[in-house]
Amino acid sequence: MTQPRNYHDVSQRILAICEGEDDVITLMATMACELYHEFDGFDWVGFYRVTAPEMLKIGPYQGGHGCLSIPFSRGVCGAAARTKETQLVADVNAFDGHIACSSSTLSELVMPVFDKDDRLIAVLDIDSDKADFFTQSDVDALTPLLTNIFAR
Repeated sequence: MTQPRNYHDVSQRILAICEGEDDVITLMATMACELYHEFDGFDWVGFYRVTAPEMLKIGPYQGGHGCLSIPFSRGVCGAAARTKETQLVADVNAFDGHIACSSSTLSELVMPVFDKDDRLIAVLDIDSDKADFFTQSDVDALTPLLTNIFAR
């Protein structure tokens, strides 16, 4: 079992950098960069943006190539977008319909991202090359950060 990660410093840094910024792409790029470089085991961090009905397209990210388009009907990202619920996946190979954008991904955390009008605008996708890497503590730390950045 993974030890809980300390999100305090990175959260404060992201909030400070993003203060006064309202461009969504800039905010996504900043958050992806800071999270990717903060934690060992975050093998890929990025956003898939809602660009059309039932369709996600890759947004700002850090790490290797991601999938370019993901329909809401496929994969972990699609499930998060479709259900508007966080997907905490300990073993991506056991997730029915998982899309292998990278063969090194073993576990995944995908969280829906809402704007101030509670519209789904994206999903935050964090992949790890370690099995069972993410916990509810990650969700609990990232949820208020996503709200403070994108739904203000």
